[in-house]
Amino acid sequence: MSSVAEKLARKTTRPVSGGGGGATKQVRLKLVYIDFWSAVKLSFLVWIALGVVLIVGTFLIWMVLAQTGIFDRLSALFGEVSGDTTFSLTQTFGLPQVLGFALVIAILNVIVGTALGAIAAMLYNLSVRLSGGLLVGFTNQ
Repeated sequence: MSSVAEKLARKTTRPVSGGGGGATKQVRLKLVYIDFWSAVKLSFLVWIALGVVLIVGTFLIWMVLAQTGIFDRLSALFGEVSGDTTFSLTQTFGLPQVLGFALVIAILNVIVGTALGAIAAMLYNLSVRLSGGLLVGFTNQ
């Protein structure tokens, strides 16, 4: 019994008329192996970029909240509710504390994301033995 991927792989490349007068070739290839270290490096770089986005986004959100006066209003509300008029939300959740927390979360995301990328590459390489790989189609125009 043959799979759909094998049936598609057996088909010959057929020309399809394109807009430029030339023929378009279709090629079907199987992805049967993902290099482990390439997957680790790529996932590391992607998670580094996402970590930078997290830190910059945290900075921008904190600055917008500080400029709009949300922290002062929340401090005044907490002071009225608790009776403590000396409490300041910006001292507890100041910019250095918030950015430090975002940095710790970004570092943890890089570590966990890189490990998940490595695990995904290993699992794909193991599953190829059972499934035969992923059939990918390309066209040449």
